[in-house]
Amino acid sequence: MIYFDNAATGGFKPDGIISAATAAMKMCANPGRSGHKLSLACLERVYTCRKLLCGFFGGYSYDRVAFTKNCTEALNIAIFGSIKSGDKVVTTVAEHNSVLRPLEFLNSGGVQVDYAPLSEDGGIDAQSVIDLCEKDTRAVIVTLASNVTGASPDILKIRQGIPESTLLICDGAQACGHTRIDMAKCGIDALTVAGHKGMLGIQGSGALLFSERLNPDPVLFGGTGSESHNLNMPEFYPDRLESGTISYPAIVSLGEGVLYLNSHMKEEEEKLLSFTRFLCGELEKIEEVKLYSKPNPYGIVTLGLNNMQSEEAAYRLSEEYSICVRGGLHCAPLMHKALGSDGLVRASLSAFNSQNECEKFLTAVTELARR
Repeated sequence: MIYFDNAATGGFKPDGIISAATAAMKMCANPGRSGHKLSLACLERVYTCRKLLCGFFGGYSYDRVAFTKNCTEALNIAIFGSIKSGDKVVTTVAEHNSVLRPLEFLNSGGVQVDYAPLSEDGGIDAQSVIDLCEKDTRAVIVTLASNVTGASPDILKIRQGIPESTLLICDGAQACGHTRIDMAKCGIDALTVAGHKGMLGIQGSGALLFSERLNPDPVLFGGTGSESHNLNMPEFYPDRLESGTISYPAIVSLGEGVLYLNSHMKEEEEKLLSFTRFLCGELEKIEEVKLYSKPNPYGIVTLGLNNMQSEEAAYRLSEEYSICVRGGLHCAPLMHKALGSDGLVRASLSAFNSQNECEKFLTAVTELARR
């Protein structure tokens, strides 16, 4: 089986991450919910993971690292926790439904939402985002890498071009773990992280990192282990955003992923860029294939077959060639509409894939295209 669906979830984990998650499950207490030694030891490990993530992403403070079960939850906290009726928001047509659906809900409740179009070459156009901003725009919400094509915006240009008071919220689902992101340097107020993709953690891991300029209200209410006498949520972070039992094994795996990436990220970035450069170059030679991606460090290569619907192509790649890809709209309907697509085939690689697997994928696509 060739696994080329890493943009949905990472198919391969380093042994150290599997071992860390397994060990956490074998000896696991509820972090910070009890006063016994094991609970406190787990809490200390969670604290270490917060510091690791904060340092890895150039965050502002470890207490402004809130763990979530995925990037979608992190985006919901950032959006619903900081945007209210009457606010103005600018986003792009390249966004995932984890951004589009919350904003659509808020739009029906009095939030003005403007969508920046793609550039002529299908990129995420920073200037279009800047041009839509007004002095009182509350937030710009933009993906750091499209989950459809792998296109990425010039985030520094966006930060420098929008009003200083406007919050910059970034969806890092596809970018985190693949390229270096420095929140403070780029002026990012909120970064949402999918732990189970480029960060190499297990499913159920995610995080929201945020600056002192953004003070999100909770979207989930419940026990925190702190201020139990208070019927309101605590005012301090991260407790204010972490109701209920957090996933200790998932958090440990995410922290272990940071340690692995600190040593291997540069080589993995170069490998993915090499893979996508090779695939894009070869796919362009197939007359029946329309390529939508450019070489990128996120491992995303997306294409259309002139003779076949994307879902059928993905099914045949799976059944006939044992290659896992994703067809359809990839939960990004406005991106597909902007590209003029009703569904595409997305191959998304990781650094654990090989050149041989890329060549087998090319052979399979060529055979499907020319039937």
